Amino acid sequence: MSFWFNTDLPTEELAQQLLGCLLIKETEEGVTSGWIVETEAYLGEIDQAAHSFGLRKTPRLEAMYQSAGTIYIYHMHTHTMLNIVAKEAGNPQGILIRALEPHSGVELMEQRRNMSGLGVTNGPGKLTKAMGITREDYGTSISEPPLYLSSDQRRIPKNIIANPRIGIPNKGKWTDEPLRFTVGGNPYVSRKKGTVDLDLGWQ
Repeated sequence: MSFWFNTDLPTEELAQQLLGCLLIKETEEGVTSGWIVETEAYLGEIDQAAHSFGLRKTPRLEAMYQSAGTIYIYHMHTHTMLNIVAKEAGNPQGILIRALEPHSGVELMEQRRNMSGLGVTNGPGKLTKAMGITREDYGTSISEPPLYLSSDQRRIPKNIIANPRIGIPNKGKWTDEPLRFTVGGNPYVSRKKGTVDLDLGWQ
């Protein structure tokens, strides 16, 4: 997606632009894809909740210091988490992909998750398992296979909702900063509460 390379845009804005983009993963088992419905922005050096807070550097964080569009994978409680670098090399800001609405390869996603319904992709660790996203995707580019964003397919949210990020306790003001963005009314948003629009929140 061309907007990834406009590093003048704030990471918060890029996180919102990602909503409605089609994420695609090619594997030997088949191709899966889904519309992004939830993201979280992490603002690097100043953000106490970011892995790269204070420009921290470890071997695990190497990809975060690469150019915009680089994929940063990490593991948390056995779950694989997908992040995309949002800024120029050396400025380690990124966006976590938290939830997807399945589009293609749904049967394969259900097999990998051993279930059907909203729970297949309504969380960051769930969507990576459903799509076969692994540590092997670390350091690759989101603009080219096998894990990439479609350049010609996109949906437009009717309403974007901003809330505090999930699982960020004891980080000062960063615990409550509204850096989690969701497609209003979409049932695949993680920890979804309330009613669901029949149109899933798209224009």
